[in-house]
Parts: sequence; structure tokens; C-alpha cells
Amino acid sequence: MTARVGVITFPGTLDDIDAARAVRLSGAEAVSLWHADADLKGVDAVVVPGGFSYGDYLRAGAIAKFAPVMGEVVREAREGLPVLGICNGFQVLCEAGLLPGALTRNAGLHFVCRDIWLEVASTSSAWSTRFEQGADVLVPLKSGEGRYVADEKTLDELEGEGRVVFRYRDNPNGSMRDIAGVSSADGRVVGLMPHPEHATEALTGPSDDGLGLFYSALDAVLASA
Repeated sequence: MTARVGVITFPGTLDDIDAARAVRLSGAEAVSLWHADADLKGVDAVVVPGGFSYGDYLRAGAIAKFAPVMGEVVREAREGLPVLGICNGFQVLCEAGLLPGALTRNAGLHFVCRDIWLEVASTSSAWSTRFEQGADVLVPLKSGEGRYVADEKTLDELEGEGRVVFRYRDNPNGSMRDIAGVSSADGRVVGLMPHPEHATEALTGPSDDGLGLFYSALDAVLASA
């Protein structure tokens, strides 16, 4: 069985091609999904990639949540479809209610663009099983609104339920509790601000650590087939 992973394109999406390439490098088939089509084409998982959906004119991810394709993503995600939101995709998933919290302007109000180390805080999500608990992964970060925030009750729940998936080793944007990525209650939906799709080959760097997320999702798909 060859898993089929959908990659959404919104107006302003920048990293859909990179995400599709990461999907292919992991051994799956990349399927293009258009924002205006309420059709997931029977895919086994979905990636909501980075960029500036709808120009971030209202609030990052706030308009994209109303796209026809996102209605299907929300419906299928609540039935167990693995979904990964990267950078702007993380913002979209939070706006759509699939993940708690919000992404706000970076501390210091500067755009951050550099390679960063993450700690794998949970290996129980559909997108992190291939990693070892506490492992270090090196991936790029490039965002101006990457500071993860939530109320203390939500943060405590995320911590207590093992839903913090990735943490910053050196918090570059002021995210609460160093959180770089979180999961839904069932672990099938994950959002993170850094870009694993830009860390897929040692030759182009900064590592191939990002492939672990895509391999993990394929394992989840095959396990449920």
C-alpha cells in the first residue's frame, strides 16, 4: 500500500512544494489539494503547509479556516485523519479549533529566520512516533507570528496529557513554556511552528531530521489500514 498525503494550497501558500517533496521522500504519494475545493480526494493524511494564507490580512490563518477544503479537513480530522500544520498551517489549525491556543507576534516583534534545535517532548502523536523521547532535532524556523500562547489551564492540560510534542531548546520567539508544537487530544492532529519539510536531506541541510514526522504519519496510516 502506498499512502496518499494531501498538501493544501491557499492563496499565499509558500511551502506546499517543499511539503509535497518531503511527502515523496518519505515514500508516500503527494496529492495536491486546492483551497476552494471541498474535496480531500480520499487521502490518508493531510499537510497544511506554511506561507501567508490570504496574505495574513486579517490575522494569520483566520481567513483560511473558512476555505471549503478546511471544512473537510476539520470533519475528517475529528474522525481520526492525521493532519499536520506547519507554521501558517499551525495557525490555521488553531483558528479552525483543531488545536488549542494561538500564535501571536514574536517577542521583540522581529521576524525570526534561522536553524533551531527542538526537543521531542512526546512520541505518542501520529507525527512523532519515529523519534526517541527527548531527542534533539534540527530544523529551520521562519516566522513573525510564532509565539505560542494559551491560558494556564490549557497549558497545564497540554503538559499533563502529554500533548506538547516539540519544545524549543533555545526559545527564539517567547513561546509559553518553550512550546514549539502541540497535538490534539487523540494525537492525530499536530501543529508546529518550525519547518520539518525544509530538513529532509543532509546535503541541503540543516539535517534530515524533519523526515521523522512524515515517516511517523506513514506508520500511523499503515497501522490503521
